Amino acid sequence: MRPLPLAPLLLSLLLTAGSDVTGAEGDRMPNFVLMMVDDMGIGDVGCYGNDTIRTPNIDRLASEGVKLSQHIAAAPLCTPSRAAFMTGRYALRSGLGSTGHVQVLLFLGGSGGLPPSETTFAKRLQQQGYTTGLVGKWHLGVNCERRGDHCHHPNQHGFSYFYGLPFTLFNDCVPGEGRDVLADLQNTLQNLSLILGLGLATLVCVHVCGLLEVSLRLLAALICVNLLAFAVWFVPFEFLVTWNCIIMRNQEVIEQPMTVETLPQRLLGEAQSFIKRNADRPFLLFLSLAHIHTPLFTTPAFAGRSRHGRYGDNMEEVDWIIGKVTETVDSLGLASNTLMYFTSDHGGHIEDADARGQKGGWNGIYKGGKAMGGWEGGIRVPGIFRWPGRLPAGRVVDEPTSLMDLYPTLKYLAQDTQPDRLLDGYNLMPLLEGRAERSEHEFMFHYCGVYLNAVRWHPPGSDSIFKVHFFTPNFSPPGAGGCYDTKVCLCHGDHVTHHNPPLLYDLLHDPSESRPLTPDTEPRFAEILEQTAVAVERHRSTITNKQVSDGTHTHGDTHTHAVPSQMTWEKILWRPWLQPCCGTFPFCGCKEDTAHT
Repeated sequence: MRPLPLAPLLLSLLLTAGSDVTGAEGDRMPNFVLMMVDDMGIGDVGCYGNDTIRTPNIDRLASEGVKLSQHIAAAPLCTPSRAAFMTGRYALRSGLGSTGHVQVLLFLGGSGGLPPSETTFAKRLQQQGYTTGLVGKWHLGVNCERRGDHCHHPNQHGFSYFYGLPFTLFNDCVPGEGRDVLADLQNTLQNLSLILGLGLATLVCVHVCGLLEVSLRLLAALICVNLLAFAVWFVPFEFLVTWNCIIMRNQEVIEQPMTVETLPQRLLGEAQSFIKRNADRPFLLFLSLAHIHTPLFTTPAFAGRSRHGRYGDNMEEVDWIIGKVTETVDSLGLASNTLMYFTSDHGGHIEDADARGQKGGWNGIYKGGKAMGGWEGGIRVPGIFRWPGRLPAGRVVDEPTSLMDLYPTLKYLAQDTQPDRLLDGYNLMPLLEGRAERSEHEFMFHYCGVYLNAVRWHPPGSDSIFKVHFFTPNFSPPGAGGCYDTKVCLCHGDHVTHHNPPLLYDLLHDPSESRPLTPDTEPRFAEILEQTAVAVERHRSTITNKQVSDGTHTHGDTHTHAVPSQMTWEKILWRPWLQPCCGTFPFCGCKEDTAHT
């Protein structure tokens, strides 16, 4: 056999190799980098109208991608909003809607959390061969029945790697920042303990002075009662810094209590390392920042740089972090195969302030904020998607979209066609790519705890978006824009005002919800209420929890099993045998070795 000429043979080999590489790149699944800020107001970002806080990196994502102007969180508080984001379903379906005072998880040593039976987008993508990572805040529980069972832990919900806060960042994590974990209950228990102590001291003094004979058995019993009262107040609350404020790597506690000052740099470093480690395989990274939730950071490089005190400094640090993550993706040549997403879990905490100034965010023209039910300021958040070559640069989508839409969107892009349970979100790609002009969300339901607070309707063939409020949380003082007595508006009883007929707004013409419509000003008034009522009943028929209420009527579930509530006092309150700990409980304590990071 005559050998092939050398030049044609080399050319053939190069073409074959090039064809294989191109085919491999073309067949590779896309990467996902999801970035969520905690408690950030939509009005804090330049591309959403802020001209005094500098956010060039976030603005760049919007100019190079698609910006959503009506992106809606499923709840105005961390735990229920994040549960809905992770699962593509209203938090009520996971048992994470509250009926009373406590509306988020408050102790790492509680047993509540995202049920093991739930499915997250991370779990679906993991089944599709993705490497999945969560860096930052979780706040959806850890243990169920014993320390170390990790039934609610991110590793059990589809994240192959976890580094960060299994809980959240509270004022209690930093000395001198005040208290925000059941602060009213803390004060009550502290005062009760003080009163009992003073009473016991008086009784002992009277006995010693011979003014009144008191049995030693009674004194012993009273001493035990005093010690018990002191322990009930002091142990769970005074050790909150140790109990709640920790950092975990996967299922190991690596820092307890955590050093807050270096947290932003460590979260950024972990996110960058995850991207670099997995650059040659499909990956999902969820960077869940601890900013802007109080207590605010005092990073020296950003202190005093902004025009809005510590809050502005923190916002500009967030923008810098987003820029560094984007730079990492781009420098590795991953931009054309990576969908990047930026959002907040809900609106800014507008009434949070102290003597040093504003500590919460700005929600722009929108009424209300964090923990204020269905008002736009608490649920309308930034939504930015960037994917060069796939999504058109500079596109703006004004249609209603939801944080719950991420779940079906990621499933679609990961080519996951396996059957799933009922979802409340929709695939966003047709809207993002410009193949569709109308959202599939004709109706959206807004919850305050388990109570159906408001509904928005985007009628077919109309640009209007009508919003119906069945009840609204009471602001204190009236009209001031916040619940100053509790810092978190409650959703039941005397804490809300019911409206009959419901309050009605047209968000197209009145996005700040300042001019309620009436039958005289809106010809479709009766039709809107009628169509909304039909949609509510249809929605309620799909709820698998024990009850859902509009605050006046309770509707039982009659066709499926109930998801146990994760927000009862029994599940919320601290239990020592569930407390994550490094070292020997209760003598927990360790510091992360950062020498290698």
